[in-house]
Amino acid sequence: MTSTSLSTYVSYLIVNRDMKSSLSKVASESSVARDTAYYEANIGKVTTVDEFTDDYQLYSYSMKAFGLEDMTYAKAFMKKVLESDLTDDTSFANTLTDKRYAAFAAAYNFSGGTAVAQTSVQGTTLVDAYQASFDAEEKSISGEVDYYNSKIGSITSVDQLINDSRLRSYVLDSFGLDSTYTSKSFLKSVLTSDVDDPDSFVNTSANATFQSLAAAFSFGSDGSVDGDAAQTDAQISARKVDYVYTKSTYPSDLLAQANQTYFDTKMATVTNVSEIVADKRMVDYLKTAFDINVTFDSTIGDILKSDPDNNNSAAALLGFQHVAALFNFQTDGTLADGDVPQEADQMATTAAYYTKNFALGQEDAVTAAVTNYQTRIAEVKSIDDFLTSNADDDDADNDDVTEIWDVSLRAYGIDPDEVSKSKLRKILASDTSDPKSYVNSLKDERYVKLVNAFNFTTEGEVEVPLLIQSESVANNVVNDYKSQKQLFLKGAEKTAAGEKADTEIEYYKTQMATITTLDAFLADDRLVAVALQSKGVDPESVTPEDLKKMFESDLDDPDSYVNSLEDSSFAELVASFNFDADGNLTADTLGTVQQRGDVLATINKYMQQTLEEEQGDANAGVRLALYFQRNAADVTSAYTILGDSALFQFFTTAYSLSDYISNMDVDQQASMVENFIDIEKLQDPDYVNKLVQRFTALYDTENSTSTSPALAMLTGSSTNISADTLLAVAQLSSR
Repeated sequence: MTSTSLSTYVSYLIVNRDMKSSLSKVASESSVARDTAYYEANIGKVTTVDEFTDDYQLYSYSMKAFGLEDMTYAKAFMKKVLESDLTDDTSFANTLTDKRYAAFAAAYNFSGGTAVAQTSVQGTTLVDAYQASFDAEEKSISGEVDYYNSKIGSITSVDQLINDSRLRSYVLDSFGLDSTYTSKSFLKSVLTSDVDDPDSFVNTSANATFQSLAAAFSFGSDGSVDGDAAQTDAQISARKVDYVYTKSTYPSDLLAQANQTYFDTKMATVTNVSEIVADKRMVDYLKTAFDINVTFDSTIGDILKSDPDNNNSAAALLGFQHVAALFNFQTDGTLADGDVPQEADQMATTAAYYTKNFALGQEDAVTAAVTNYQTRIAEVKSIDDFLTSNADDDDADNDDVTEIWDVSLRAYGIDPDEVSKSKLRKILASDTSDPKSYVNSLKDERYVKLVNAFNFTTEGEVEVPLLIQSESVANNVVNDYKSQKQLFLKGAEKTAAGEKADTEIEYYKTQMATITTLDAFLADDRLVAVALQSKGVDPESVTPEDLKKMFESDLDDPDSYVNSLEDSSFAELVASFNFDADGNLTADTLGTVQQRGDVLATINKYMQQTLEEEQGDANAGVRLALYFQRNAADVTSAYTILGDSALFQFFTTAYSLSDYISNMDVDQQASMVENFIDIEKLQDPDYVNKLVQRFTALYDTENSTSTSPALAMLTGSSTNISADTLLAVAQLSSR
């Protein structure tokens, strides 16, 4: 049978009806396979724009993939494109009318991600843990108090007390003694001493703390309880007050109660102002209660013994006459016969002042530490910075330097006294993913959590944080998402859609920084919706089961589920995430200037460009038809068509328009395009196919190719021939 040339439409159908197969054939061509293999093997080695453009094989491959082959010579121009900040609307690439340049720049990230000591999520997590530690501390202290109170009444011997590690630690802690350095035998000797005997063990030690410890219990020399109980209710209460005081590291409500009890108890025995001044806890109470900031504690005494009616007294001169009025001391610091330091109403007023100011101080203490931490951590560029904070600044104060240390360690339950700076430096420089790293050798999960809260390299420098989507990829996703949500909208509708999209974008960026597993990502419908819609995919069109199968597919296996799908954008989406085969966060998928998903997208674009180029060698009409079919969904206005020479040629051919219309006013041209083409319908594959049929029919007529069945359909022929029939006829006639 004599071979007959095929119509443009049928030739187009042969290629387009199984695009995946057509692209696979192109990919198998030796030159294409060789160039692709080179690109895959070498793009990950590139770190700068100059390295990229100087490697002609890489550079030209990419330029062709993005349809910019004719600009390959313009290296200086393309460098400016690649160096553009796409988050800045005024950057070079974003100001170019041809959006292919912005798309090209978006596929690469030569600026690299932002290296930070902590992401906002890591920082928030640490601060939350820091704040939660206060509640945990209060709960722990309360737990030990309750345990002690429930057990002490049943203690009948000193051995019972000291052999219970919790009771023993409680007692020692309440006196500010370290159980590590206080042996049981020594403690027993103290507790069984007769405090009234000057020659007893505790009295010969001449240590006031040990003497107070012995006096707090009623044990005989044989170790048995001397009397009804080991302690009286007052002694038990005193232990609670002292234990809470010594174990508290921040101003908790529990500490406020303990301090109030301590003050009330002591005030009942005070006879002279000097007794108050000599007691630091009493002085601190009064400073808090009345917001007194003085250098010398003796000034507190001067205030308390001032005559509240004397305008020349210390209290009056310092502005604390109201404080002096709440105490009944004479000007020499003593009490007149029959007087008490404070009457009931004076005590109640003092307690009210204390409660109010303690609460304010409590809030300020936490807020100040957190604010200082957040300010300092933003300046940290290395582990050394972290360990020294801004100590080199002339106005930096040591409290600030200590706070950043305390906040970080406290958040994970680490006492600063238990770890030196040199040890902490080794810990923070550890790789938690390496079983043999220093931090893992410690077998302490607290330190692992601490390391994971920061982004330090093993060399001690800050690095770009590992996320399930890199910063640049996530930016591209949300930008594409917003474009999709505002597609074809104008005015108030576009603004409203943009604001709604911004809400989802903020959620996406924030939550994606917290996701570390595939299951966690797929479980969040809002995240999935943004990711899918950024690719123009309706989330309702993809079942959760199919989506999971996609993400669990082996991207290197051409026969895997996601690679078998006709739409390659699903594979590109999967490749844009940094998940391993088990669905966990991994650094193995990271690239340098181009992430895995963008590499795959570039290769797919290259295959498409090559296919269209090869088809164009035989029939330029097929190339234009394929080009239009591929880009139709991205056309957002008539000006998109006018700004693309290939799309413009498709349009003028499809409607038999003269090329001279390009000399018309651009707005008139746009109006003409809108009269012929319904731009919004270009999202509909059926509508696009009808335009392709029209184009190919008119193209064949203009170029005197074979008789076109498509033309017959367009001109009203009664014969209705399906695309599959056209293809079958064409295949028969070509044998």
